[in-house]
Amino acid sequence: MATKCRYCPLQRKDLFVRMSKDDLEFMQKFKAGELTVEPGTPILMEGSNAPQLFTALSGMGIRDKMLKNGERQVLNFVFPGDFIGLQAGILGKMGHSVEARTHMRLCVFNRSEFWQFFKSNPARAFDITWLAAIEEHFLGETLASVGQRTAIQAIAWALVKIFQRGDALGMVTNNQMELPYTQRDLADALGLSLVHTNKTLGKLKDRQLASWSDRMLQINDVKSLADIAIMSLKKAPQRPFL
Repeated sequence: MATKCRYCPLQRKDLFVRMSKDDLEFMQKFKAGELTVEPGTPILMEGSNAPQLFTALSGMGIRDKMLKNGERQVLNFVFPGDFIGLQAGILGKMGHSVEARTHMRLCVFNRSEFWQFFKSNPARAFDITWLAAIEEHFLGETLASVGQRTAIQAIAWALVKIFQRGDALGMVTNNQMELPYTQRDLADALGLSLVHTNKTLGKLKDRQLASWSDRMLQINDVKSLADIAIMSLKKAPQRPFL
């Protein structure tokens, strides 16, 4: 049974701006249903003209793009609250793929109603613009890591970013959080070889700063890790969701 918008689990997360009663009623009309997917399930395929858009209610996924030579670039990791399919909603087709990496529950919206959504509720439409701006900012940071940070700096940056996002969502307990990705995923996100990624993670573990094994990430000293990454630790601002 689909969750009513007024009972949305994201409403209870401090990371997200709570919707007003009117916004909840509006979103309930826009919502087409819910979808549950298993790990490894493609949610959206690169090049597809997807008829639906999604918000991740729970679970984690990955966004990636395949090159013609078979190489892969990981663009981002999907967390609860992320909006999936905006690119197809605006441009008509997806420029990358999205896959579930854990059991995921998705809130479903029909793309055919997307423009009516913009016209009917400008404030909610602005929230979509805000989400797009956040995504653009993150991709800019990623590009800086790929282009200018050393391997250990880039990996430290990625681990801090992931850990901060998980912490803001209440996914961290005793400095640990589930991380259902592989070292290959991290390597493909940062433009590193798998061997280099493995060795660099080993260095961080030897320094007792961070360890990642058996799908669990543990950060022992996030401040020192951020110093290595040449980044400032800032509390994540509240963000809207759909």
